[in-house]
Amino acid sequence: MRTLAPWTEQFQHFTNEIRDQFWGDVYRHTKEVWQQSFERLSVEARDRYLGVRDYERVPGRADSRNGFYERDVVTLFGTLRVRIARTRRQAFLPAGLARLQRRAPEVTLLIREAFLRGVSTRPVGRLVALLTNEPVSAQTVSQVTRDLDQAVRQFHQAPLGDDWRYLFLDGVSLRVRRPSGRKRVQLLVAYGVRGDGTRQLLAFSRSQGESQAAWEGLLQDLYRRGLHGEGLALIVTDGCAGLAAALQTVYPRVPHQRCWVHKLRNLLNAVRRRDHAAVKADAQAIYQAGSRREAEAHARAFARHWQPLYPKVVQSLLRDLPELLAFFSCPRRLWRKLRTTNVIERCFVEVRRRTRPMVCFVNVQSMERIIYSIFNRFNLEWRQHTLRQFTQAA
Repeated sequence: MRTLAPWTEQFQHFTNEIRDQFWGDVYRHTKEVWQQSFERLSVEARDRYLGVRDYERVPGRADSRNGFYERDVVTLFGTLRVRIARTRRQAFLPAGLARLQRRAPEVTLLIREAFLRGVSTRPVGRLVALLTNEPVSAQTVSQVTRDLDQAVRQFHQAPLGDDWRYLFLDGVSLRVRRPSGRKRVQLLVAYGVRGDGTRQLLAFSRSQGESQAAWEGLLQDLYRRGLHGEGLALIVTDGCAGLAAALQTVYPRVPHQRCWVHKLRNLLNAVRRRDHAAVKADAQAIYQAGSRREAEAHARAFARHWQPLYPKVVQSLLRDLPELLAFFSCPRRLWRKLRTTNVIERCFVEVRRRTRPMVCFVNVQSMERIIYSIFNRFNLEWRQHTLRQFTQAA
């Protein structure tokens, strides 16, 4: 079997040159076609307005041709210098261009999507310049993304209805640039699941911490938008004391489940490392039990075993036991889903991944635009994908 000889450096250079020439020609001709198309549309719009052909004389005309003026438009094929037809009274922009518009809609969409994908404002400008040969300033990127503010307001005001069956509440910490320096801002988030398995990120709000007042603000917002809690079977939280107090104010009749992952982590932080495995196994036996009565028996066994070594750990577990076992009142298929806040924590993984390249948000408005974009994408994807366990338990 014959083997092909390796390419020589000269031949590689030749093929690269041919490739560059080919794509360069395609790029140039495409750019010319776009420019000619814009100019033709402008002339056609002017002629339709006048209703006469070139050099045709009509007595008593109210308006007449007045040549052209040039205008730069940034497109994905670079900056086009387009001749805009005009009369003595007005100019005629081609279809697709608005008054004072300096960028094609595709370029504006590219700027917005790059920003929402986690690229900060200055790198967005450099990225767009690679395609359009037109530098875009950080201020321009900020102005373009401000168009999302209306969508953010609509998200915060959208009615929710009262058909939600399970509510998950948790918070994630993000960094925002303030005049006094970088500050941590807490993002409080509500995630709802209906009885048929459909789910949605319902709301988010920013605060300085997870105080009772901060969580009451988010819960009152949910209530105002229609989630009165009449159909809620369980509210799952990470165990935050401020959140637990806020729930007693807004949704006092809804059972409250504390997350076992957070609780187990807190218990292990209070024991010696050599006892981690044993304490963890005994605690897991509680929530993995086949019934609430069996779980309570495992809890009593845990207390007898570890009371001499870790009395505060045992006291903490027994104090929170009713809220740790609330999930047993729900369908058995859902126990694994309802005993932790893992479903909402997975959303936070995406939030951290998308915001990590930014290091720090310039302001809270910028943070809300990004968070809204992430949550909106989740909600759109989830319209076609229900949570199977909840659907089967319905």
